[in-house]
Amino acid sequence: MNKQEILGHIDHTLLKAFSTWDQIKALCDDAVEYKTASVCIPPSFVKRAKETYGDALNVCTVIGFPLGYNTTAVKAFEVKEAIREGASEVDMVINIGALKDKDYDYVQNEIAELKKAAGDHILKVIVETCYLTEEEKVKVCELVTNAGADYIKTSTGFGTGGATIEDINLFKAHIGPSVKMKASGGVKTVEDLEMFLDAGCERIGTSSAIGLLKES
Repeated sequence: MNKQEILGHIDHTLLKAFSTWDQIKALCDDAVEYKTASVCIPPSFVKRAKETYGDALNVCTVIGFPLGYNTTAVKAFEVKEAIREGASEVDMVINIGALKDKDYDYVQNEIAELKKAAGDHILKVIVETCYLTEEEKVKVCELVTNAGADYIKTSTGFGTGGATIEDINLFKAHIGPSVKMKASGGVKTVEDLEMFLDAGCERIGTSSAIGLLKES
């Protein structure tokens, strides 16, 4: 896989709490120049990014981020607002506590409700694998599949760990055929990028891919 093919799978990401417009604009400029799959930016910058770049940029944002314990109604509003302001893709965080309580109906229904709010737009479901047991990871694959989400995503990047190849292989064994995979968090080398793509990830969320590939 050549550099441009790799970049076509990258969600070029900046989600730090202290991100400024100048930093977001630099991220977006790079994404347009290097043709990444999207930029993943905070919701408050979606409208400005879309107004600045129009169709030259695919904008993704985050929902219930980074802890996931917002109510379903709040998350659904976030999805609708993000799409209204120009996002094409949204990455939601599940209610991790509900999963650990084995309230599987709640988790599945919430994902389904957010997919309904997203409509034809892409919904990625962040399950924050670093907090889950293997049993919970297997179960959440089932819930994401049954709820009709487009992607399962490993991590927010704000937890105690990021994507691992073991988790991606577990996802691959347990998600349905309509669900794609996104690795995110701790992807820091060209070898990491190639490893996750070779394992079947359709997207990788990282802030470092362009710099890494320019240097390689």
